[in-house]
Amino acid sequence: MRQRAALARTLAVDPAVLLMDEPFSALDAQTKMVLQQDLAETLAAERKTALLITHDLVESIALSDRVYVMSERPGTIIEEIVIEIPGREDPMRRRRDPRVGAYVAELMSLLHVGERKEAA
Repeated sequence: MRQRAALARTLAVDPAVLLMDEPFSALDAQTKMVLQQDLAETLAAERKTALLITHDLVESIALSDRVYVMSERPGTIIEEIVIEIPGREDPMRRRRDPRVGAYVAELMSLLHVGERKEAA
């Protein structure tokens, strides 16, 4: 409920762009997906743009037109990935798209997720 209230307060001042830093990180998986759906529908209805910072790879794909991948420190943009799955206003449907797995694999590769570091 707090997340919905915070979003409502933010939209009340009619910003051109919403800046959101890990807005769903403290939520359980089911609540997170419901609020992501609410956010996507609201952004579409209000014709707003959001810049969302997240560590959740599937969340980034489900909610975005494009994903910018940052490097380790110092953080710089190393890649822009255009998400070519229709229906950004419906992240629940997007999560079920068979292309999500390929996007996740690409992000994992760019972020070196699952790679073992060599011992020094």
